[in-house]
Amino acid sequence: MNEVIKLLKSHRSIRKFGDQPIAPEILDELLTAGQAAATSSFIEASTVIRVCNPETRQKLVEYSGGQHYVASAAEFLVFCADLSRAGMCCDMQNVEQEKGFTEHFIIATVDVALMAQNVTIAAESLGLGICYIGGLRNNPQGVSELLDLPDQVYPVFGYCLGYPDQDVDLRPRLPLAVVLKQERYNTKGDQDAITGYDKIVEQYYEKRLGGGKSMTWSKQVAGLAGKEARPHMLPYLQSKGFLKR
Repeated sequence: MNEVIKLLKSHRSIRKFGDQPIAPEILDELLTAGQAAATSSFIEASTVIRVCNPETRQKLVEYSGGQHYVASAAEFLVFCADLSRAGMCCDMQNVEQEKGFTEHFIIATVDVALMAQNVTIAAESLGLGICYIGGLRNNPQGVSELLDLPDQVYPVFGYCLGYPDQDVDLRPRLPLAVVLKQERYNTKGDQDAITGYDKIVEQYYEKRLGGGKSMTWSKQVAGLAGKEARPHMLPYLQSKGFLKR
């Protein structure tokens, strides 16, 4: 196994960071590495907002549901899907932008995720740690107003970045046989494999939390999939010009 694969398989979410700042040239290098990720149709539909103001950070802590590391990380970035810049290109070329297509929304959202993951790999190769903050979508309208996001731009997730001040265990992953299908989709053997995986995840939580949480993977997923999830997102996205057709 080479060093890149070892690095990829060692990913952990970091929620406690030291005080050491990140040199500006390092941050620029990480984001440039992020830009090198694949981008559908060369649209480059990602915009990253670096948030340094402590008051703004604290407001984002509130919007994210009280995730204090949003304020304490050396850097906090907001990764946005951006079709507004595509509209600017249309204006430059005297073309009317076709807005609201679901496909364009998917393209922009995937672009952002690919860029952020490239940044993550680059950051972890330098000994930095990261944590994605999907909690910003608890209040996307508030985030949009706070960061002056125009139509055709939405915050996909926040991103804590800094030097780790904790050493956490690797979180397990599903058996590959459950994820990798041959020729066509099938679920043969999946329930048995997930039952075995449940035991591994339960042991992971018991070790990580000192017995404070007893939870299997299937129970956790069922708890998530068995309730509504941010129903405000659809009307919010439509208000920003997305997902209309």
